[in-house]
Parts: sequence; structure tokens; C-alpha cells
Amino acid sequence: MADPKKRFEAIIQKLRDNGHKLTPQRLAIVKILAKSEGHPSVESIHVRIKKEFSTMSLATVYRNIVLIKSLGEVLELGFPDGSNRYDGNNPEPHPHVICIKCKKIVDPDLDSLDEMKKEVAVETNFKILNHRLDFFGICGDCMAAKV
Repeated sequence: MADPKKRFEAIIQKLRDNGHKLTPQRLAIVKILAKSEGHPSVESIHVRIKKEFSTMSLATVYRNIVLIKSLGEVLELGFPDGSNRYDGNNPEPHPHVICIKCKKIVDPDLDSLDEMKKEVAVETNFKILNHRLDFFGICGDCMAAKV
């Protein structure tokens, strides 16, 4: 996990460089994304933001995330049920392990990922531009609760 303070500053700098205003609401969203604890959804970010900014709409949170994503500063994890989650702490493509029960998301550190990308490129004769690698299972907490 990257240093949330450094990620916050990097996202803010990218917004400044592209001429975007740094409103208190936008800064609050960036702060949550820079930490990306649990890969939050737009809805969970909205719930957290509403505590401080009671009039902020869900649409405003969504628009800000779309803007930050367009700058390459947040990674979107899309799911078939529409429950997209976001990682602003590590916006580069990386693997995820997702619990099918509680929806917890963990970022494993796989040393073999670079080798796998090279192998796929050689095998398919593709230039790999991006990737997504997700593993689905049941986390330890959910398995323990089942007992």
C-alpha cells in the first residue's frame, strides 16, 4: 500500500495541473480515495462524505471519481452487479482477491505477475497494455464465522 499522504498529494497535483478546482468536497473525496481502505464504492464514499457535507449528492461523488479516474489516479474495479469499487492508493493494474460473501478486497503482492504478463504477451503475440486479475473465494473471517 502506498503512503496515503503521498497519494493524496499526487492526486491533488494532477487536479491542479489539469486546471480543476480544489473544493473542500473534492479534497474530502480525494482523501478517502488516497487511503482506499477496502476499495470503497461510490455509495460508501458518499456515506462518509455526508457526515461533513450534508448536502453533497451521490451524483457529485460519482462525477468527482469519474474525473479523478480520467486523470489516471484511481483504478475502477467493475463487477457484473454494478457494485464498482475504487482504488486511489494504487491506481496501477494489480491483482485482487475478493471474498464472495462479505465483498472484502485484498491486494496480494505477487512477484510472478510481471513474468505472467511477459508469458501472455509471448504466447498470444499481443502487446499487453493493461490487465485485470481477480481471484474469488471466501476470506478467513467469513470461514471462521461459518463454524
